[in-house]
Amino acid sequence: MEKVVDARGLACPQPVIQTKKAMESLGPETELVTIVDNEVARDNVLKLARSMAWEAEVKEQGSDYYIRIRKGAMPTTGVSLTAGQVLLVGSATLGRGSEELGSILMRNFFYSLSEAEVLPRRVLFFNSGVQLCCQGSPVLDSLLALEQKGVELLVCGTCLDYYHLKDKLCVGSVTNMYTIVEHLMAAEKVISL
Repeated sequence: MEKVVDARGLACPQPVIQTKKAMESLGPETELVTIVDNEVARDNVLKLARSMAWEAEVKEQGSDYYIRIRKGAMPTTGVSLTAGQVLLVGSATLGRGSEELGSILMRNFFYSLSEAEVLPRRVLFFNSGVQLCCQGSPVLDSLLALEQKGVELLVCGTCLDYYHLKDKLCVGSVTNMYTIVEHLMAAEKVISL
């Protein structure tokens, strides 16, 4: 048996929300096919399925992506969504006042964090904070070091679009506000910059 969610033309995070609702209502022998028309929606739906340890495969047909999702044998990573701290970064500068000083402070903050022994589980970037993950960012080396140490860096796709930076993303992966909210609500502790 197959259930279809046609999420073509829907803005972020609607494809993920509709897919999640459909997944919650599936019977044991039912497969779900979500249809989306852009790469960001495709990637976000795949991340949702995999985060719930469901199997997912994609077939591209023209400009559409057909994502077949089913409960199954995909092993879990052992990482709990409630484990650890989440760092929320909503600005390219740290603190209020001088932007020049705020940029220096942000660079120093991420360098110090990349050298620390205790790290957050995830860093969520939104609004102008997404600029930190893009070409020309003064913190790219530190963010790459954090990612290599296992810190998950998630970057708001709507914000990248707003600032016309999607093609300049150098570190982290594109996500949506629904996923950001889920990680914030599941975190043991949220630290907002």
